[in-house]
Amino acid sequence: MVLIRWFLLLVLILPAFAQNNSTTSTAPDPAQQTQAKPSQTQQDESGADYVFKVNVVERSAKAVNYRHRGGATKINFAGTELMPKARGEAKVESKQGYIEIEVEFDNLSKPVTFGAEYMTYVMWAVTPEGRAINLGEVLLNGNRSKLDVTTDLQAFGLIITAEPYFAVTQPSNLVVMENVIRPDTRGRVEAIEARYELLERGGYTKNLTDMEPVVVNYDLPLELYEAKNAVRIARLAKADQYAASSFERAAGLLKQAEQMASEKKIDKRTLVMNARQAVQTAEDARAISLRRQEEERLADERAAAADREAKARAETEAQTRARLQAEADREAAERSRLEQMAAADKARAEAEARQRALNEEADRQRQAAEAAQQARLKAEHDKEELRARLLQQLNTILETRDTPRGLVVNMSDVLFDSGQHTLRPLAREKLAKISGIVLAYPGLKLEAEGHTDSVGSDAYNQKLSERRAASVQGYLVSQSVPADAITSVGLGKSDPVADNKTAKGRQQNRRVELIVSGEVIGTRIGASQNAPSTGTEPSSATVPDPNSGAQNPR
Repeated sequence: MVLIRWFLLLVLILPAFAQNNSTTSTAPDPAQQTQAKPSQTQQDESGADYVFKVNVVERSAKAVNYRHRGGATKINFAGTELMPKARGEAKVESKQGYIEIEVEFDNLSKPVTFGAEYMTYVMWAVTPEGRAINLGEVLLNGNRSKLDVTTDLQAFGLIITAEPYFAVTQPSNLVVMENVIRPDTRGRVEAIEARYELLERGGYTKNLTDMEPVVVNYDLPLELYEAKNAVRIARLAKADQYAASSFERAAGLLKQAEQMASEKKIDKRTLVMNARQAVQTAEDARAISLRRQEEERLADERAAAADREAKARAETEAQTRARLQAEADREAAERSRLEQMAAADKARAEAEARQRALNEEADRQRQAAEAAQQARLKAEHDKEELRARLLQQLNTILETRDTPRGLVVNMSDVLFDSGQHTLRPLAREKLAKISGIVLAYPGLKLEAEGHTDSVGSDAYNQKLSERRAASVQGYLVSQSVPADAITSVGLGKSDPVADNKTAKGRQQNRRVELIVSGEVIGTRIGASQNAPSTGTEPSSATVPDPNSGAQNPR
């Protein structure tokens, strides 16, 4: 440990010694060495470490106690080992209630040389107690800068640090310049050793390689890029999780600034205002996030400690209870045995009662299932009886067969005028009887299908089949059959039931089929009739055809 401290001391002394040989200005005190403080880190989901409790180092600098209303005096600024060529001069004037500082800097290099996250410089006033106050941003004009600020502090030292943006609340350990007391400093000056804490380099990011450098377009205000830097650093600090409201506000302000930067005519004043507000809001979100993560960590530690304490207390109490209980257990051994036997008897009785209840429930469910099955079979039987009865009734009027589609009532073409769709009196008489039967069974659905033979054109046959089907539909509706219970369709010559090459076959094909179906008559009667109808199934009854054997073109 001693060797490490000597090594750090030499690293800081050698640049200062070289600086003394090259200039007459007073170099920083070699006592301004840094001493690292332990850090506390937390792993994110990717396994990388990021700082959530600020990792700080200590540094000392000369602070000056300026006499109240003592007029103006001057101090110099000298570069540290990080920027040995940097120079500066400040005029410090104590006025009523505040101190005014006018400072000029020279030979400043760009802050990004210290890391991708550093984009600007900030001047700090450090009290003898180590409290650092952000006095303002040091904006570069080439390698120079000017800054006029005020402070209400009485005794302080001044340092310049490289920062990711202007609104930071704690200085980084990249101290590039410090104030140096001049020999000609006027007034009563008191030199005080001011020790202060610095944010360790890389403390804003998971590690330096995670931070891609920001490509700066110097035609746009630097504040825009500081805002981008501040928002992404806040995101790395998990501000989007622990300070979502502030982070979203900062991201929104940055988006407004970026939109303004993309316009042809840029309002730089408003752009800078939005960007600076985004920086400040992002820094607030980052600080809130770190504080809340620290509070969460402390709460977890307190909870863990409380758990450990409670566990130890519980273990002690358990041991005491066990010791006291041992004697009682010995005295109550017989009583416990009897109680266990009684409990076993009770459990056995309860188990037997539960089993009986389960058996009774199973019996009830089986009886209910049997009753439901019987009801279903009865319903199916009733439907079969109804369907058989309806089939029998329809067969007394016209040839009717049972098919998977329903009961098909066949009306041959002899019931129509030759080549026409008008119903003959005999057809109307039969349809009137059918309507009476249909009305006796509510819930039935009817469909009239018109068919022709292959003689004649397709268009003629199609039209004739449609008209004959519609005539049947219309007549049944006129006989009080509900209009929504019957439909009609013409199929032309597309569904023959016999060979159109013979006169008999053509006569069989010229027909209107009335399909009677519905839930009330259920499935087709008989297990042996599951095959689809081919039109050649045997009918239960037939209607004599007075023109049987005669060749009718329609």
